[in-house]
Amino acid sequence: MKVKSVILTLLSGILAANVAHAETHRLRLGHFWPAGSSVDQVITDWADKVKADSNGELAIDIYPSQTLAKATQSYSATVNGIMDITVTAQGYMAGRFPLTQIIELPGIVSTAENASCVLQNLYDDQLISNEYKDTHPLFFFAHGPGHIHTNGKAIIAPEDLSGLRIRRATTVVANILSSLGAQPVGMPAPETYTAAQRKVIDGVAFPWQAMKDFRLNEQLTSHTEMGLYTLSFITTMNNRSYKALPANLQQVIDNNSGMEWARTMGKKLDDLDTAGRAQAVAEGHSINTIDNIMDNPTWKPVLSTVVDDYLTSVSKPNLNANTIYQKALSHKQSCDL
Repeated sequence: MKVKSVILTLLSGILAANVAHAETHRLRLGHFWPAGSSVDQVITDWADKVKADSNGELAIDIYPSQTLAKATQSYSATVNGIMDITVTAQGYMAGRFPLTQIIELPGIVSTAENASCVLQNLYDDQLISNEYKDTHPLFFFAHGPGHIHTNGKAIIAPEDLSGLRIRRATTVVANILSSLGAQPVGMPAPETYTAAQRKVIDGVAFPWQAMKDFRLNEQLTSHTEMGLYTLSFITTMNNRSYKALPANLQQVIDNNSGMEWARTMGKKLDDLDTAGRAQAVAEGHSINTIDNIMDNPTWKPVLSTVVDDYLTSVSKPNLNANTIYQKALSHKQSCDL
């Protein structure tokens, strides 16, 4: 009996050691979406896949709602090792990723999956890769077409935006809005609900997914679908954190990086756009749709000028930004195949 007891004790110790070993590598991932939001769940799906593929050896602890760093500081916090991984919007750091933000210009993409594919291709083609040497990018993605949502005023023509205080995500989107006569207001997405409630802003430029995630459908009841812009995101990792992992766990990270996850994230965001729009429809909101805005004679003159001015401003001696813009348009076609 004593021998049996010793054997059982040894086996229990071995099993416990194996379990402990399976949890020895933990990474901190921070993002700005609210806890329990749809995007937070999508990020959790990715983390769960990494853990499953590593047989439990690599666990990712998720910190939503700007817990580890403000949205505007998430990328820098990852560079500095405050968190191991972040999912953030490049445009929140004005001027740091000007070539990446070409994707935000109107007329490039049609869906979140399409935009994500385009963006990942631009990185894989090494057209924007120099902007990310200080981290280890895992995959890029983008949200669906960004529309204008207001507190009751219908937006049919550019002059309807005149003087309206519209929350903008990035400086690129701000330039688009100001060129149309609006007054862009910068603020983190989680603050938009209170701002709309208190009439600090008249509306937002958001995809449908964000209208549901940030509960803006409760405050803004007039929507103009126009595909005015998209917003680029990156899931990226601290260089030292990646290099510190054993080779087998680096391979797990690599296997959950790149185009497959870019398109997966985009597809999930498209599904969330559908849910956000359905919510507005169910609540009887007013929805106006402007198709092919870059071919619309009312909107095209102003927006074409915005595109040209931005490409001129970010061109470099050895890189014509228009080349990236044209490459993005080319990928737009191939990514739809």
